[in-house]
Amino acid sequence: MRTNLIRKTYFVVAAAVLTLVSCGTPQEIAYIHDATRDNAEAISGKFTKGIQANDLLSIYVESETPTATVPFNQETNKIAMSDGVVMNPGSTAVSGYLVSNEGDITFPVLGNVHVLGMTHAELAQELQRRLVSEGHILDARVTVRLMNFTVSVLGDVARPGTIVASGERLTIFEALSMVGDLTIYGQRNNVTIIREENGQRTIGELDLTSKDIFESPYYYLHQNDVVYVEPNMKKKRTADRDPMIMTYITTGLSILSSLTSMFYYYMMVQRLK
Repeated sequence: MRTNLIRKTYFVVAAAVLTLVSCGTPQEIAYIHDATRDNAEAISGKFTKGIQANDLLSIYVESETPTATVPFNQETNKIAMSDGVVMNPGSTAVSGYLVSNEGDITFPVLGNVHVLGMTHAELAQELQRRLVSEGHILDARVTVRLMNFTVSVLGDVARPGTIVASGERLTIFEALSMVGDLTIYGQRNNVTIIREENGQRTIGELDLTSKDIFESPYYYLHQNDVVYVEPNMKKKRTADRDPMIMTYITTGLSILSSLTSMFYYYMMVQRLK
């Protein structure tokens, strides 16, 4: 009788612990669970709003005549000479063109260029057009890249921090994968995106469990976005509890299990006598 009572007590406590550590239903954890598989849909969102103030741009000019590009390539800004390489007067070791608050950059020889709102491809085409039309480089080829595309990811993710994207396109899922994904406690249906562009701050929400995320303007992240993953209600309710409570419970269950086994063994020995 006592053995059965101890066993029942043990199983009740174990069930309570499993309920306590349970973090959510499969639908709360699964991404885009409502999307139809093998279904092709056109992508409607844009992954960039164009060049913004304080963007740091890398601009590289190429030509079949390398010496003709020297004045335009800031990453070295050097003049090739028969007896060595000499730095141009006033050159700087810091590469990149910082877009001013007015949306301008100062490009060698061409002077002030308004770039606000242009895509990288559009700016490359404009610089290439001017270099050719103004007779500087007849076969100019220009490449423009963003050097400081950073996104901060905070909250219930494996490795919170700031990530640097190598290209112009970054989705919310790509960003989350770069920080190790959400923890089991991360609230997947309410991810907050804080965005600052053109002097305005907007706050949006993303539901990672719904296919509607693909239609959101926040699906593609922009320069300096902040992603915040809120903890789910279960974690919030336990936030004021002793962080060692699970250790205590696990240790208690282990002791209870050992005592139950010892008592059961003792009863068996008594019966055999």
